[in-house]
Amino acid sequence: MAWLFLIGAIVFEVAGTLSLRMATHGKKIWLVAVAIGYLAAFALLALTLSSGMGIGVAYGIWAATGVALTAVLSKLLFDEPLTWLMAAGIALIVGGVLLVELGAVH
Repeated sequence: MAWLFLIGAIVFEVAGTLSLRMATHGKKIWLVAVAIGYLAAFALLALTLSSGMGIGVAYGIWAATGVALTAVLSKLLFDEPLTWLMAAGIALIVGGVLLVELGAVH
């Protein structure tokens, strides 16, 4: 169940962040989606932790996946830059999280 909560936390965090971008384009109603997205993301992250997943693993996966998805979706939705150097940085973040995950396995 922890993994389902974590997936939900990631989806809401990315949605909240993308909504924040929309709110900066003059559509302040998007701030409601920002608040809902971030509140739901943190609530689901808390449920992830209460379901037994370690905070280092959960937060690492949450943050890395959020960064990667936000970068890709902002390229697709807002035509923001996504260079090879940025992609390499994302790959390094993902690699680091995998190492944390592997280190947490008993």
